[in-house]
Amino acid sequence: MPVSLPVNIEAVRINNGPEIQVFYPQVFGMWDQSMERFINRSIIHETQQLIDMQKDEMPTTLVEMDGSFEIKNNQRDVLSLTLSNYAYHYQAAHGMTYIRSLTFDLDHRKRCELPDLFKPGSNYVERLSELINEQIQERNIDTFEETVTIKPNQDFYIADKTLVIYFQLYEITPYVFGFPMFPISVYSIEDIINEDGPLAPMLINN
Repeated sequence: MPVSLPVNIEAVRINNGPEIQVFYPQVFGMWDQSMERFINRSIIHETQQLIDMQKDEMPTTLVEMDGSFEIKNNQRDVLSLTLSNYAYHYQAAHGMTYIRSLTFDLDHRKRCELPDLFKPGSNYVERLSELINEQIQERNIDTFEETVTIKPNQDFYIADKTLVIYFQLYEITPYVFGFPMFPISVYSIEDIINEDGPLAPMLINN
């Protein structure tokens, strides 16, 4: 039985005192109940990890925490989303935000990491790094290193016909630059896309 998309999504709120307000997505109504449970457990796990990371980050008292999410893709049997968590600790110079993303291939019933998007043995790290460095030059982004190389499991999400590679605060740029995000058209990397991965359906023109 085919998966019916888009997936139904509702927001769930965590209230843990006046200083913590975190929203995260929950999927419901899927015919594949096992996959539905897997997706929701994965989201809850990442949400909790963000909360724990923020609490452990600073020795001072947590003043404020706000968590939110964005659905980036919910079509063609691919669900891709981001979870964002902002926290401010007492007497800190500024608040800190982290983003985590999750991408699910509903057709193959799995959560995907960056290597899953590309053909085995492809030079995806080099190809994506090259495209990102071109954008860095075009957009005059001030990076710590002259040349940026992505990690094999670099953070990403899928948004329609675009693969977005992103970096955390301080990862490649000063805090003032925010989250460096690099949209890459699926057509510019078509030759290395895994035909059984979540980017392949995005190549279809309909």
